[in-house]
Amino acid sequence: MFAKVKGTTLNGIFPEIIDVEVGLLSGLPTFQIVGLPDKAIQEAKERINLALKNLNIKPPSKINKRIVVNLAPADLKKEGPILDLPIALGFILASGQTKIIASEFLFLGELGLDGSLKKVRGALPIVLKAKDLGFKKVVLPTENLAEVVFIKDVEIYSFNHLKEVIKFLEGEMVKKPENDQDFNFEEKNFDLDFIVIDDYLLRGIILGVLGRHNFLLFGPPGTGKTLIAQNIVSLFPNLSYEESLEVSSIYSSLGLLEKELIYRPPFRSPHHSASSVAILGGGKDVKPGEVTLSHRGVLFFDELPEFRRDVLEGIREPLETGEITIARSKKSIKYPAKFLFIGAYNPCPCGFYGDSEIECQCSLSEINKYQKRISGPLFDRIDIHLNIPRLKGEKIFNMEKRDFKKIREKILEIREKILFRYQDEFFKNNSEIPPNKIKEYCHLDFEAEDFLKKAVDKFRLSLRGIHKALKLARTISDLEGKETIDLVSLGEALQYRIPSYD
Repeated sequence: MFAKVKGTTLNGIFPEIIDVEVGLLSGLPTFQIVGLPDKAIQEAKERINLALKNLNIKPPSKINKRIVVNLAPADLKKEGPILDLPIALGFILASGQTKIIASEFLFLGELGLDGSLKKVRGALPIVLKAKDLGFKKVVLPTENLAEVVFIKDVEIYSFNHLKEVIKFLEGEMVKKPENDQDFNFEEKNFDLDFIVIDDYLLRGIILGVLGRHNFLLFGPPGTGKTLIAQNIVSLFPNLSYEESLEVSSIYSSLGLLEKELIYRPPFRSPHHSASSVAILGGGKDVKPGEVTLSHRGVLFFDELPEFRRDVLEGIREPLETGEITIARSKKSIKYPAKFLFIGAYNPCPCGFYGDSEIECQCSLSEINKYQKRISGPLFDRIDIHLNIPRLKGEKIFNMEKRDFKKIREKILEIREKILFRYQDEFFKNNSEIPPNKIKEYCHLDFEAEDFLKKAVDKFRLSLRGIHKALKLARTISDLEGKETIDLVSLGEALQYRIPSYD
């Protein structure tokens, strides 16, 4: 006797469709699962035995047969309890205890000992994959319904218990597809009135948000670097539907997604003591790290020089390509990692080098050693360097109040124009313009071109540095409403690229 049911597993954050093949043979009674199952799948035998017994269905332990469950493809590592439901259904079908028709369905769900269906990781990307592969129907736990209820063109059915699934498949229970909602959200009001910021710093931040340009904030302690970075994401527009699905799928695969889709750009701020595996990804199961969790959002490194050297050098790849490849001896996976990077740090160990009020206690060698913890290649990938000096008490209390609501509206307005410009391109931000498109989208007037030639020699700009300056100048021109990059825009872009601690 033989039965085949469609299940699924996760390879990192990417779903893989699995054929759950169940066969019964004559011989000593055994229950064997083959096809590279992990410990959680091996333990499914005990969960299935008790769950079926509680439903008055003959469990594998009461069948005087040799039971073999094959998870195909056999060379792919399977992990997690997500295959409990298809294995249980495959067994009762193969043992002749039901005549359900399951060929059109994809099943996912963890079984409780009483037969209840428990929430699983990765329901959202799995349903999206099922839709792309042409599956007509998906069965999953009720707790996972909220994250997939917006997906169309595939019928989704949710259940609380295994007995409900069996009754539904046997035709004893009538149930309509439950994915009938539209994607919508409530616009949040962002209160940023508590932030004290001067014109120079505000302009640099607006440019970073507008063009998705990475930037560094440096200055003495207590000047508001961390406060500013933590609230920058509030100036971002909401994620589009496609971006929301992309980000939510990552969080769903890791079990971090709450009931609804994520529609605001994520903000991640790992501590400087975090390991390279936690930030970049990897480990035994090649899991994604913080750089992937910050996809389409902001990754903030506070106290930047305190991070491990391998971490700082490791983020160079995602800063350049928008993705990170994690290679191990048995597996290599490429994860998305397209984020706005913000770093904040003090100019020296004591933090007061260049401060006009407090004398620096560090020696010159200590200052140089501290600053050199951030390598030149990493610096070269940063578009904007912002020096945040200490503000006088009088200036803090008398500074003009910013209307961040209007600032955000202006950013959204210009962002729409930028998106329209790149509507036929694979990239959507000025910072992502590839080298072969620089001349097309970053056109210089005569004076600006002549100035750039001189600046390259004077500041010893690398080819990457030239491209980044041009892309930042493109954003400055967009902010000013200019089609062509002129001398003023280019000069400002180069000014942001040259760090100064004075």
